[in-house]
Amino acid sequence: MKNTFIIAMAISGLLFFSCADDRKEEKKPEVTEVKTDDFQYQIDQFADLRILRYQIPSWDNLTLKEQKLVYYLVQAGLAGRDIMWDQNYRHNLEIRKALEKIYTTYSGDKTADDWKNFEIYLKRVWFSNGIHHHYSNDKIKPEFSSDYLKTLLSDTNTTLEGEAFEVIFNDKDSKKVNQAKGVDNVALSAVNFYGPNVTNSDVINFYKKKKSPNPAKPLSFGLNAQLVKENGVLKERVYKSGGLYGSAIDEIVKWLEKAKGVAENEAQGDAIGLLIEYYKTGDLQTWDDYNVAWTRATEGNIDYINSFIEVYNDPLGYSGSYENIVQIKDFDMSEKMAVLSENAQWFEDNSPLMEEHKKKNVVGVSYKVVNVAGEAGDASPSTPIGVNLPNANWIRAEVGSKSVSLGNIIEAYNNAGSSGRLEEFVHDEEELELEKKYGQQADKLHTALHEVIGHASGQLNPGVGETKETLKNYASTLEEGRADLVGLYYLYNPKLQELGLVDDWKKIGMAAYDGYIRNGLMTQLIRLNLGDDVEEAHMRNRQWVSAWAYEKGKADNVIEKVTRDGKTYYNINDYDKLHELFGQLLRETQRIKSEGDYAAVEALVEDYGVKVDQTLHAEILERNKQFTSAPYSGFVNPVIVPQMNEAGEIEGFSVKQPSTFEEQMLMYAKDYSYLPVKN
Repeated sequence: MKNTFIIAMAISGLLFFSCADDRKEEKKPEVTEVKTDDFQYQIDQFADLRILRYQIPSWDNLTLKEQKLVYYLVQAGLAGRDIMWDQNYRHNLEIRKALEKIYTTYSGDKTADDWKNFEIYLKRVWFSNGIHHHYSNDKIKPEFSSDYLKTLLSDTNTTLEGEAFEVIFNDKDSKKVNQAKGVDNVALSAVNFYGPNVTNSDVINFYKKKKSPNPAKPLSFGLNAQLVKENGVLKERVYKSGGLYGSAIDEIVKWLEKAKGVAENEAQGDAIGLLIEYYKTGDLQTWDDYNVAWTRATEGNIDYINSFIEVYNDPLGYSGSYENIVQIKDFDMSEKMAVLSENAQWFEDNSPLMEEHKKKNVVGVSYKVVNVAGEAGDASPSTPIGVNLPNANWIRAEVGSKSVSLGNIIEAYNNAGSSGRLEEFVHDEEELELEKKYGQQADKLHTALHEVIGHASGQLNPGVGETKETLKNYASTLEEGRADLVGLYYLYNPKLQELGLVDDWKKIGMAAYDGYIRNGLMTQLIRLNLGDDVEEAHMRNRQWVSAWAYEKGKADNVIEKVTRDGKTYYNINDYDKLHELFGQLLRETQRIKSEGDYAAVEALVEDYGVKVDQTLHAEILERNKQFTSAPYSGFVNPVIVPQMNEAGEIEGFSVKQPSTFEEQMLMYAKDYSYLPVKN
């Protein structure tokens, strides 16, 4: 689960595993990396997006063998890049190929507004891995006509016909993921996890009939498959070698096998071997075996996330989006933050949950701050800032989980420049100063608490099915809100100061509460068009948490709505009572999850998380017009280039930064297109 925001070949004696002593003796490779004090973080801005770069500060600390491992894992991730495009929408690859050919071969007038709008449209499509907005799920509307596109196609001898052409301009498939209440979410979602004519009831009934060999360890049915109808009969097209996306998966496997050969230790190598076997067979029991092995493999400086993982893009939460993140341990910060993992049981024991919903033994919650070395699929260009995996509840309960905070991504966000929005939307000078002094630290701690304590907290009642089955289309937003609430509850707690994590727990908590309420009730609305409902799971959870707390605290004026000079602000009058309210809501959200109470989660999300006050929204949008900084950010990735000796062996690497967004996207299209346009 991400916070906004994993990866059958026998091991022989030929493998060499690293250890601490090896690190002292192994020669460091030659490294050339763009890393200066005046590093340029932002390289582009267009529409509602800005493109940032990040550095890899841990790279110099790695041995050559470890750098090879990072490189192979990055290549494995990029090999599956096109899978995400096809999962997002069935025509995406065909459209992208045509647009890229136009972009690289057109020799006509490039000063015209139509051409400039074409360039912006293509960059927006690149950013979203398809023609639907990465966050709102709405289809991206081009600011040029169909006739102009036809002219470009003709001038460049490019073919794009039929539905793939028409859908760019018409109203068909207008939502990638439709989470609206009372509609057939599968039928009205353009995402390519389901074939034509497949409905909500088809999906629910199909997977209801599947039984796990061990009911206490339910398999993740549907995670790695597209469900289609053939001659009226439902069947799965499994993502595996020889199956759906097989040509890209074979390339992923090739690089994973190289990675296994330079694994840091036996446990890491065994886990990669199981991931390879899963890709080859598509077997979900192997997937669980892999996740257990991966979760237990906590030693070493390199880790990774690779496969079909998060289910946010599936309206019913079954099929996983392809994702890859390669991580290098941040040695200093991980030591400082490990204290949360070590005290996970204290947080569980002292939470406001009902006793029957608390875990008696919180196991294996590992937490690291890492530096990203490369991302692909669902994690790129738009990336999470924290991840907690695996997602299976039974593995979390029996084995544990891994939580990471993406340190260099957060650092890049923090250093990319302020837009001035903060000053516009804070209520007063006290709130502004709290945010400036404590805001970044509060955000980092909230991410850590969300991932390490939040997602690891609580347990299901005996006999209650998996959350995606019981809470259905509300499962993702409920889980993200529940983890947010765990973080919020403990951010305002002296335990953080006792553990040495903060110098002033109360000020940290106040800054965190101010920022959360300000965003949940106001500033996140700049991401929506006027009239839109809230659709995205994380946006929904921030709104229903904030709106519920505001509503329930009205009698005591806990959060005050202030109108001054025609502008709306929210001021927290009583942080202690707000802390109590967050505790009450946390208790209720865990009850809903533990009991599988669909009626309660539907009421919570629909009453507080979906609808937007249109008058307030219009005001927020008007106030935001003065700011030029885009509301969404994403990243290009550093390019790791191997340096070869005369024998064709890798003797070092250079790490280079792409100069433009277009440069990287065109390079990816040239070097990592392993799928046909129709799959």
